Amino acid sequence: NDTLHADEYESLKCSETYLHSGRASDSTFCGVLFRNSEWKHPPKPGYMAFMSRFSRSRSNSRSPSRRDSEKGSPVLTVAELERLLYTGKTACNHADEVWPRLYIGDQEIASDRRELTRLGISHILNCAQSKWRGGAEYYAGMNITYHGIEAHDSPSFDMSVNFYPAAEFIHKALSMGGTVLVHCAVGVSRSATLVLAYLMIRQNMTLVEAIKTVKDHRGVIPNRGFLRQLSGLDSILRASRNAA
Repeated sequence: NDTLHADEYESLKCSETYLHSGRASDSTFCGVLFRNSEWKHPPKPGYMAFMSRFSRSRSNSRSPSRRDSEKGSPVLTVAELERLLYTGKTACNHADEVWPRLYIGDQEIASDRRELTRLGISHILNCAQSKWRGGAEYYAGMNITYHGIEAHDSPSFDMSVNFYPAAEFIHKALSMGGTVLVHCAVGVSRSATLVLAYLMIRQNMTLVEAIKTVKDHRGVIPNRGFLRQLSGLDSILRASRNAA
């Protein structure tokens, strides 16, 4: 009965890993994952196929040896970035605080007005904005500043155009003492990508440092196209800092 809901399918069908995932192993792996996690509610069936990407290549994980000669921190290929993402924390709640007052979450937490109030969320960045889901009007009367981005979880989607606007939205909110939720459908690819970009742009982290920072608190796995774009941002920021 591991059947995706229509809205979950639309969000997940573009994922390269999801398209090639094996459904039997998905249920086995994710059953163990969520039994050992801190989820307050059982995940919907659609999450199982998506989260199965965490189970791959963990036995082949290794520490990269190549390093940037200027900064002395790792410079990884996309394949090496994926291996890094497969290690460490792989479980996640509906929302996890990955940086002070900055949460990555899923659509369920974004729809839970009571939980948003409990967490003190003042700003929401929706990375899966659509005509039929969410919107600023949903949060009327909650004193929440909302920003929506229509992004697709596809390796071919250009997420890089959102890097700086998203980073500025998050930075401004945190600078004002706000608490930010960045979410998409599942909270592991689109939202994670923009939080990583924020940490790189505004907190002067390398991509590897940003990934490790987030992974300490939440399992994430941006799709391969997003990783390439983050790697490109990493190169630009490194060059800028080295030239300064």
